[in-house]
Amino acid sequence: MDYLTIIPARAGSKGIPNKNIRLINGKPLLAWSIESSLHCNKIKHTIVSTDSNKIAQISRDYGAEVPELRPSGLAQDETPTEPVLIHVLERLEIQENYRPDAVILLQPTSPFRKPDSLKKAIGLFEKQQADSLLSVCPNHHFFWKNSDDPDPLYPFQSRPRRQDIRPQDQWFRENGSIYITKTEILKKYKNRLGGKIVLFVMSEEESYEIDSEIDFKINELILKEKYHENQ
Repeated sequence: MDYLTIIPARAGSKGIPNKNIRLINGKPLLAWSIESSLHCNKIKHTIVSTDSNKIAQISRDYGAEVPELRPSGLAQDETPTEPVLIHVLERLEIQENYRPDAVILLQPTSPFRKPDSLKKAIGLFEKQQADSLLSVCPNHHFFWKNSDDPDPLYPFQSRPRRQDIRPQDQWFRENGSIYITKTEILKKYKNRLGGKIVLFVMSEEESYEIDSEIDFKINELILKEKYHENQ
């Protein structure tokens, strides 16, 4: 199959200014996702979708393609990711007559992926003949909802021990790191998930996302440790 990676990285960020190009363990945040994609020989093209000339240049410096800047209408705080992915696909089809079999969405806010995780995810996608795939990590927490009228999402009267939870009852958390979607499914449903969906289980250390300053600190510690392990 022909795979295209799209990494969305707009300039605006309310929580952490310039988040996508802020240095983490010596590299801009989005560079980690670019390098993950380039490291996987199953992926034909790695494209960064951005509205910023500065981000575009940094992306090219790290080996990604930036065919054009994203329209401002697709770079707002409330803009969903799917229209951005479809915009890239439509422009490639019109300008280069290129249509990949599947799109891989890598979000810059998930910088740490083990070197073989993308290849394994693609392998599972193909083996299961999936239409879409999302990465997850095992969840070992007990959740409640509605603080005004507490409602447990587990049977607290017979609180289960984690080691006794059956595999079919295991919960998984969507970690935002890897999504794979057949192009026809993405364009048909305007959603990264559809058709036959499969889960790709990743480790907890690969599943930290960056949305705050403390997240930056945690991820930098992980990246420093793993980077030195691989030297």
